[in-house]
Amino acid sequence: MKIVVIGGTGLIGSKLVNELREQRHEAIAAAPNTGVNTITGEGLAEVLKGASVVVDVSNSPSWDDAEVLKFFETSTRNILTNETTAGVKHHVALSVVGTDRLLESGYFRAKIAQEKLIKQASIPYSIVHATQFFEFLKGLADISMVGGKVHLPPVLFQPMAADDVASGVAKVAVGQPVNGIVEIAGPEQFRVDELVRRRLVSLKDNREVIPDPNARYGGVRVSERTLLPSNSARLSETRFETWLTEPAAQIARAA
Repeated sequence: MKIVVIGGTGLIGSKLVNELREQRHEAIAAAPNTGVNTITGEGLAEVLKGASVVVDVSNSPSWDDAEVLKFFETSTRNILTNETTAGVKHHVALSVVGTDRLLESGYFRAKIAQEKLIKQASIPYSIVHATQFFEFLKGLADISMVGGKVHLPPVLFQPMAADDVASGVAKVAVGQPVNGIVEIAGPEQFRVDELVRRRLVSLKDNREVIPDPNARYGGVRVSERTLLPSNSARLSETRFETWLTEPAAQIARAA
């Protein structure tokens, strides 16, 4: 089966392409650096010829509110239009658990706009909501600095390894469209501040992490369960301590 992965050279996309190829599918990585640009439309019609499934794991290069909205709306419209012409049977998009609870953020408002376009189109679809990635814990610390310390809300979340995100999306992509949302999440719940602290310790990063009820998560106010998946979420297998021993954690260490 020919499956085109939009954003197929990024963190999740590259893992997804490899996973699908291991399953003997014809997985094509589509990204600007492979000659496919979903904003301009360059290469899009050609790469979608003969495709049964399109998986969109692309992301906006800018987090500016207006720019991120423009990216997701323009890109998604162009993909859906070309999918209709090509006769694609299943559109899959990766989004985030709790998106509809994070609308204080322009990024998540843009993701909701993307999902709305997908739902309104005629192509059968599946939207995968994933929890946060272990690989991004250090980055979360970096954007949460206040007065030389890391301030994070001590709320619950259930992050997962990027490899497991790719595996979860692959399972949805090769299955039947659900015309709805599938949630995927890690096997363990943590406090945000606790897990970021543990990650920094593993990196020998001596920054102090402060549990701060007034701190924002990526600029958004969150409550105890804002970031958690529902009870019906599909849970992955990789536990945090296991992930720390794997090559992915060492690559993230060097980043």
